[in-house]
Amino acid sequence: MIELRNFQYMFYGFSAAWLIIVLYVFYLVRRERRIQSELSRLKSMMEDRDKKAI
Repeated sequence: MIELRNFQYMFYGFSAAWLIIVLYVFYLVRRERRIQSELSRLKSMMEDRDKKAI
């Protein structure tokens, strides 16, 4: 019975580790998209500013 309990705890540990990894990857993807969006917005602002200067 103890071996089964150890296996359950090991399974829970692996599941928790995978969940943390998946959540971290989603966080990184979201952060990357936000940074790309900000860079695109800044680029368009710079282009608009240059067009107005001419």
